[in-house]
Amino acid sequence: MKFAPRPHWIFFSSTRLLGAFLFFLAVHAAHAGIRLDDDRGRTIELRAPARRIVSLLPSLTETVCALGACDRLVGVDRYASWPASVNALPKVGSIDHAQLEAIVALKPDLVLLRARARVAEQLEQLGIKVLALDARTHADVKRVMETVALAIGRPGAGEAYWRTIDARLTAAGARVPLSWQGQRVYFEVHGVSAASESSFIGETLTRLRLVNIVPATMGTFPKMSPEFVVRANPPLIMASTFSEMTAMASRPGWSRLDAIRLGRVCTFAADRFEVMMRPGPRMDEAADEIVSCLVRLGSPAP
Repeated sequence: MKFAPRPHWIFFSSTRLLGAFLFFLAVHAAHAGIRLDDDRGRTIELRAPARRIVSLLPSLTETVCALGACDRLVGVDRYASWPASVNALPKVGSIDHAQLEAIVALKPDLVLLRARARVAEQLEQLGIKVLALDARTHADVKRVMETVALAIGRPGAGEAYWRTIDARLTAAGARVPLSWQGQRVYFEVHGVSAASESSFIGETLTRLRLVNIVPATMGTFPKMSPEFVVRANPPLIMASTFSEMTAMASRPGWSRLDAIRLGRVCTFAADRFEVMMRPGPRMDEAADEIVSCLVRLGSPAP
């Protein structure tokens, strides 16, 4: 039996149908855009990767730049300082005192800020997309990095960058002198607030094989009573500057602390302490600063 050849119009129609289907998928994907979950429990939809970004948090500014999108920043908060190129960008206040009109004038398609920022709702009422992100732990930093990567159209870049940081933290831990491993430490943040075990700083200290005297049960950055530290009598204290450490000695009972009495303290200049306080792409630098101090101190006194 012979089969008649299929008419050419059938092949032509099939080709056109396939083309139309692929076109439909492309249009649907374009309209689907990018869906992001932020730390307010909201889902933000972007039609395309963000091209004009205002960042109101230094750690988020640094994350954008670390992921290779520094050229998309059109405005930053007044505390942004890294990389140096951000210093030339318009400064639009701070997270708690953002300059709404200045931000709107920059015509951003995305504003990055923390979840508790008061300006978030005002911006959204004006039709500006807002992505609120907080990082308190290492897991948070990894998640925030990947969320920013998705926002700029580079999925996977955030997780890849975190793997680099993670490897460098492990390497820093291996450089901690054996005599300091397992030693107890008190890390003061501002005034009498401290970094606990559950904070990103506390987790870094654990990676460096140090034992934090402030337990996770007290919260991430709790305010401490001077008596708590006196009772714990940590062999090592870390704080921002030497002048602050000098002020510590005037607190009731603190002059008798072994760390202060024997000079087992790590003080960091303002610009280096700034690195430690930012949960972002320079966390490995913060770890290196701590290790360098331990090396300088030599073996802890018995």
